[in-house]
Amino acid sequence: MPISGATGIQEIERIVAEGSFAPKAAVPGTISQTDVLEAYGRHVAEFARLQKPVHVAIDFANGMGIWEVKALKGLITWDGLYEEPDGRFPNHEANPLHHATLAELQAKVRAGGYAFGVAYDGDADRAGFVDERGEIIPMDLITALIAQDVLATRKGVIFYDLRSSWVVKETIEAAGGTPMMSRVGHAFIKQQMREHDALFAGELSGHYYFKDNFTAESSALAILSLANIVSKSDCPLSALIAPLRKYVASGEINTQVTRDPKAILDELRAAYAEGRVFELDGVSVEYADWWFNVRCSNTEPLVRLNLEARTAALMTAKRDEILAIIRK
Repeated sequence: MPISGATGIQEIERIVAEGSFAPKAAVPGTISQTDVLEAYGRHVAEFARLQKPVHVAIDFANGMGIWEVKALKGLITWDGLYEEPDGRFPNHEANPLHHATLAELQAKVRAGGYAFGVAYDGDADRAGFVDERGEIIPMDLITALIAQDVLATRKGVIFYDLRSSWVVKETIEAAGGTPMMSRVGHAFIKQQMREHDALFAGELSGHYYFKDNFTAESSALAILSLANIVSKSDCPLSALIAPLRKYVASGEINTQVTRDPKAILDELRAAYAEGRVFELDGVSVEYADWWFNVRCSNTEPLVRLNLEARTAALMTAKRDEILAIIRK
């Protein structure tokens, strides 16, 4: 069961800080070890719908993807980068959200012969993707594409985090699904998925959650889902993603601030009160041709901005306008 600050983490912090642990058990417990990889592989294989071979490039970034990808053995084939485990991450940061870390994967894919490229994060619960041309695919567009495929065979609720493009909601609705917005964070998304019996959910961070995986995230299932989609199409992945590139996004912009982050949210709320304001997570405001969300970090003096508009010029203008308020 996932927990968050409101559902247990703060209580654990208090117990550790105070040293107020429960008394030792009268009878010590036992430790056992179980290798779940074989069972996980069988579970993942149940979702294979491949209609032709799919060969991909994968950047493991010296992280846990080296083991997680074994669940895909015999389903797809791959060539890898940085396949030696090393928790120091000597080659680059294991974070596909940072586009600079994708350069070597892009170069490998552009050399030719791959349906797409995959970049794992350090603990392999997130994955980023590039198309067969090596172009980076925003992770919310992967959410839209997988949702479209899920809804082709059964209808239901799909969750997406509030930083996601308008096109995600539009795609879910067009495919006959019920789009529902979630605040950022796996604990919140998993809870809401269970409450609404959701089929699938995706976050801009590259977490992809499946009802059939106990509402938990699985990078292997995300990779397999994309392979299934590509294998049954006569079009390459870039052509499947192209219709989803309707809007222009800023990406997440983090600003370290010296004044009270909550005061910044108050100022933005007042400055843009004529828009549709909602506060699912931070402050979000929607207009007819653009929207933004600003959130505070829970652990650092950071303010995070995500913004999207119908044109590049409008995105740039509004991004700079809001950053001027945040950074003054």
